[in-house]
Amino acid sequence: MRHSTTRRNVLRGTVAAAGLAATAAAPAGAAHAVPPKGSGPDIGILLYDGYSLLDPTGPAEVLSRLPDATVTMIAEKRGAVRTDTADVAVVAERSIDEVDRLDVLLVPGGGDRGTVGAMNNQALLRWIRAIHRHSRWTTSVCTGSVVLAAAGLLKGRRATTYWASAEYLRSTFDVTYLPQRYVHSGKIITAAGVSAGVDMALYLASLLTDDDTAKAIQLAVEYDPQPPFDAGDATEASPQLKERALQLLASSQV
Repeated sequence: MRHSTTRRNVLRGTVAAAGLAATAAAPAGAAHAVPPKGSGPDIGILLYDGYSLLDPTGPAEVLSRLPDATVTMIAEKRGAVRTDTADVAVVAERSIDEVDRLDVLLVPGGGDRGTVGAMNNQALLRWIRAIHRHSRWTTSVCTGSVVLAAAGLLKGRRATTYWASAEYLRSTFDVTYLPQRYVHSGKIITAAGVSAGVDMALYLASLLTDDDTAKAIQLAVEYDPQPPFDAGDATEASPQLKERALQLLASSQV
């Protein structure tokens, strides 16, 4: 069967060929080199043991498409950092000791072990506070807002978080919880659970550039959610469904 020559096929072939040529020309070890900073926003995403995978990677997919942006994974130490399920690891290319300024800081959420660990890690909290002093935007996804609150950054603010952590955030810290996909308060933007980080990242992209650029990125990554079930809103979920959801999370985490 003959394949038709379409613009998409030609583009795909051109990109693939360019990628293969670049790989062949690259010196040994270059694949692990940290790319140079662009002239656009310097965006750092904090990783810690036990984070939830989509919390950092969903926003990274969006924000890395910003013109001339630099997106870097950062952890207490360089190297692979495991998710809450321990099935996947993402590589942190920088340690917190190597980064003292960022335009944008993003703190992901995680399972109980990861979130509690980050909340009690004084080195991470000191670093978050130090970065926040000079950042243009400080952001979080899911229970990352609880980590921001533990660092003292959400006092007196409006914020959102993962639905099951809302009461804890509200009652433990001086925070007004709003059940929204993302909440903008000053230079802090918090996102609700996991997938809401993509919504927040698109909103942030519009603030860093403009609405047209953010819309173009949304189309580029084809973010047009049409889930098979209407079950993602905790305010409309039954107690039984909420209990099942939390059971699934607990059983999948280590």
